[in-house]
Amino acid sequence: MIEARFKLDYPGFTLDVDLALPSSGITALFGHSGSGKTTLLRACAGLERVPGGRLVFDGETWQDDTTFLPTHARPIGYVFQEASLFPHLAVQDNLDYGIQRAPRRPAAAEFAHIVELLGIGHLLDRKPERLSGGERQRVAIARALLRQPRLLLMDEPLAALDLARKEEILPYLEQLHETLKIPILYVSHAPDEVARLADHLVVLDAGRALASGPLTETLARLDLPIRLGEDAGVVLDATVAEHDAAWHLAGVDFPGGRLWVRDKGIPLGRHVRVRILARDVSLARAPLVDSSIVNALPVTIAALGDDAHPALCLARLDAGGQPLLARLTRRSVAALGLVPGMALWAQIKAVALIG
Repeated sequence: MIEARFKLDYPGFTLDVDLALPSSGITALFGHSGSGKTTLLRACAGLERVPGGRLVFDGETWQDDTTFLPTHARPIGYVFQEASLFPHLAVQDNLDYGIQRAPRRPAAAEFAHIVELLGIGHLLDRKPERLSGGERQRVAIARALLRQPRLLLMDEPLAALDLARKEEILPYLEQLHETLKIPILYVSHAPDEVARLADHLVVLDAGRALASGPLTETLARLDLPIRLGEDAGVVLDATVAEHDAAWHLAGVDFPGGRLWVRDKGIPLGRHVRVRILARDVSLARAPLVDSSIVNALPVTIAALGDDAHPALCLARLDAGGQPLLARLTRRSVAALGLVPGMALWAQIKAVALIG
């Protein structure tokens, strides 16, 4: 568990958070520019001195009223927006700089594993000027990992990259997530990154945490609908269970049933994430026949809540213990007599496979 409590007042800005975060997986600090994401990350790193602040990592106090570990004494790795590599040093020498700051020199196998994980083995002799933006950032991540951190801090590591370079590096971040057991605090204002990578979500606005919790549960809140980009919706973990070669579809299983998505050639048994927007979910009292919608699941209404417009309503649904959201008109709610606890069928028009 990571306990982070900070209160900081600047002219025109206040950071005031009291968070209990998991010390595993990826926690995304999400919000618009100026919401306090980077300030919170820097406070966790010890780069921002916050009088009266408190930071406890897995029972070890890094900061409280009597203790303040400086940044160099905290077992962290920090990856900035810009790779910040030494331009006069080759990649190998940049990595050695990280190793020099590690508590012990990594074994050759450990070094090789990180180099392979980030796909930079063929770059070791190159200077940073001969690297693409994505390659530079992968080297920066490797350098941070070679410090053998217990906590990795990433401040919008893809913000300076174009779309092609982002798509190049995201699979490496997913591999870090799956392969290494280092918790990551990941600052981003990009909905696609959060949906693809995060396990836990902290939503910041004006220096305060509006919401904090597991990604799917937080996205499904009705009291404070969180919109990752264009619309409200949820992200579910699933497993590729079937390929329908004739129609180029893949069946992915989650605790609430099976969903059909466009087949991207992902092998059977592979873990994936799917995103379902509330606007793509409709409700019916019975499963429809002769419908173009191929995804229909039995659900129960867990709760009904307000949406952005008074004509609309958000319904939180329970699909085998997994939450979904549906956007309905209040007229439809009244016509169907919808109330919490009612069993229905959710018809899902579109399911996006996001990784």
